[in-house]
Amino acid sequence: MKKAILKDIAQEVGVSTALVSYVLNDLEEEKRVGKEIAKKIRSTAKKLNYRPNQIAKSLKMSKTHTIGLVVASFNYRFTNGIIGSIEAEAKKNNYTVLLGSSEEDSKNFKELINALISRQVDGLILLPVENSQAEIKYLKKHHLPFVLIDRIFPEIETNLIALDNFKAAYQSIAHIIKTGHKRIGFINLKNSMYHLHERNRGYRQAMKDHKLSVKSGWHKEVREKNLKEDLHNAISEMVNEPLSCDAIFFATEYLTIDGLKLINAMGITVPKGLAIMSFDESEAFELFYCPITHARQPLEEMGKAAMKTLIEVMNDRKVCKQIYLESDLIIRKSCGEN
Repeated sequence: MKKAILKDIAQEVGVSTALVSYVLNDLEEEKRVGKEIAKKIRSTAKKLNYRPNQIAKSLKMSKTHTIGLVVASFNYRFTNGIIGSIEAEAKKNNYTVLLGSSEEDSKNFKELINALISRQVDGLILLPVENSQAEIKYLKKHHLPFVLIDRIFPEIETNLIALDNFKAAYQSIAHIIKTGHKRIGFINLKNSMYHLHERNRGYRQAMKDHKLSVKSGWHKEVREKNLKEDLHNAISEMVNEPLSCDAIFFATEYLTIDGLKLINAMGITVPKGLAIMSFDESEAFELFYCPITHARQPLEEMGKAAMKTLIEVMNDRKVCKQIYLESDLIIRKSCGEN
């Protein structure tokens, strides 16, 4: 479908392109455009799916010393961990951070990017959502400085700061095996995002390298929109015969939290009845009777690296930097450690 331009709207309404430009840039009162004509121009623009090139517009403007940060959700510990370090690094370099949350929705993600570009930010730090490749490609095509953090699309070459999710998952499974467990289940989200698939790959490769097979039913993926029911079914199947897992590795901290609630309700003790490992940490773990072993992401380092990289990109748009960081293994008692 051909992209609509100002001329298309002007022809449809029967006015000049200048008049269309005035209306779509909110200058109708200043230029004394009639209310009915302005209304018709806007409705026609919507009908033709007109999308203003705010990126090109912003590039013509002088620096604003603001950057846009789009996170996935304010409910994630990961989000709160990186926001502070990004803001601190931005402040050191005289930048103000404009913040928004997509709430894991691709439409919200797109709208936030457009809103931040309209505010003429100098660059963007983005935690993309599922199926947002088109927006990333659009930003790249129009040469707006941006850096992806945590979530990436390997088929699109961009500036990025990410965790080595494969290695983090691999090391976590290796630790569970070291504590004497062999029937290890893994619960992840059902999602197309690359970082989650890398956690799947890490689990399976670690099991293979330690000469342990992954039985059908040991690797479960749960739907975010049906989380509690899917998680309950997955755990119930894993802990009972014929699967009888002796350990479960959860791919996110909130899967771990909900999983622990269910395991506790089932009367299963940790680690005697079932070993537990979490991909990430949570303050909620402190409320559980058994300290939870987990992989910890270097959130402060990720946020700082993202801001430093964005500054480099804003100063030299030819820079292409890809940084992969490693997690730390925080050993507690939930896998039966001494």
